[in-house]
Amino acid sequence: MTSQETNPLADTALGNAFTRAIIETIGEPFLVLDSELRIIVASRSFYLKFKTTPTETQGQLLYKIGNGEYDVEALRHFLKNVITERSEMRNYKIAHDFIPIGQRTLLLSAREVLYENSNHRHILLTIGDITDQEAADKALEKIAEQKDLLIREMKHRMANSLQLIASILTLKSTTIDSPEARRHLEDARGHIMSIATVEKYLAAPTMHEEVEVGPYLNDLCTGLSLSMIETQVRPISLTTRADNALVSSTEGISLGLITAELVINALKHAFPPASGGHILVTYKRGKGVWQLAVADDGAGFKEVVGKKEGLGTTIVQSLATQLHAKVDIQTGKNGTTVSINGALPVSSAKT
Repeated sequence: MTSQETNPLADTALGNAFTRAIIETIGEPFLVLDSELRIIVASRSFYLKFKTTPTETQGQLLYKIGNGEYDVEALRHFLKNVITERSEMRNYKIAHDFIPIGQRTLLLSAREVLYENSNHRHILLTIGDITDQEAADKALEKIAEQKDLLIREMKHRMANSLQLIASILTLKSTTIDSPEARRHLEDARGHIMSIATVEKYLAAPTMHEEVEVGPYLNDLCTGLSLSMIETQVRPISLTTRADNALVSSTEGISLGLITAELVINALKHAFPPASGGHILVTYKRGKGVWQLAVADDGAGFKEVVGKKEGLGTTIVQSLATQLHAKVDIQTGKNGTTVSINGALPVSSAKT
């Protein structure tokens, strides 16, 4: 056995113990090829991964080793570009059935090495196996799709259930003689309908997506109009004006519930019997701040000393606290405006 056979790098510019040691300890399969794509040396990880030996590999053309499983058009194209362009190529993906190890997806990186005062040219080729990673990614995608499907189905069933409960409460209220009990049932129905409407018009299918505020509030108020206003004889209109903005679906739910509660409250209390009016919902963004407001042109209201807050007011206050916002109420003979004012997160202050 000659020195060349024991040390394939002995007569090359790579031929030193330090370089050989580095090649032997590289974690990913690694090849050094000459300009004809003949294998000069391979790393130990290459032999282990592809179940071959130095005797079967060193000095052989890359496309001839094994059973010709490396004679792949995509691999030829990849290495040809490295040689002709004399450039570095990274993360070139190929999928192929390698006889010793089966179907694998590989990620290739290569570059040509030129030496000063030498005619030697070599190609350094690393071979990363991403088969298992791709399988894991596909499994995660499938799980995510299934989760989204379950969430959408859950939301659909919940909305239907809420509608059913609201209908039962409506029927029940017609059988009760007590005006106070009937009012409580009607209040409960209104809150349930507001939750059902918010769920119906929340566009994001998961809790991690963002909601476009304008279309969301438009759809929500359209739904409220159909379910709450068109059933009344009074001429009451409801419109929305919203700046272009994105919020998380969690924030969207809170904004939607606040809007529904305030609109329902305005419908119940803002306008005298048999009179009409207008309700305006706005969402604005300024420098680092946002504001959601529901305004009506009704008769206003007077605070009653000692009167406890209603359930709707408590809900609005609680939701505003969750949004780290404050509730401001302005009322008078020209109507009432309830605004929710909060600060934008630093990351979205410029949105």
